[in-house]
Amino acid sequence: MAKIMDFKVLIKQDEDGVFVASVPSLPGCHTQGKTYEEAIKNAKEAIELCLVEIQKNPQYRKKVNEISKQKDSFVGIANVPVKEI
Repeated sequence: MAKIMDFKVLIKQDEDGVFVASVPSLPGCHTQGKTYEEAIKNAKEAIELCLVEIQKNPQYRKKVNEISKQKDSFVGIANVPVKEI
């Protein structure tokens, strides 16, 4: 049975309404979609392509390994209201 891996995907909506997704743990792993759901689907495909690249490309694998060794982990995003000065 295949191992399931979880990846954090950051999604933001640009000024044109396009949903842009990026995977911080995989360098260069970015995609987009017209809807949130399409961006998630495309992110899954992009992650799968990066996993293939990890197997084929030792330099890319090294970059991914360096990122995975970092102690920082994504916790969340918060809106912090501050009064205008």
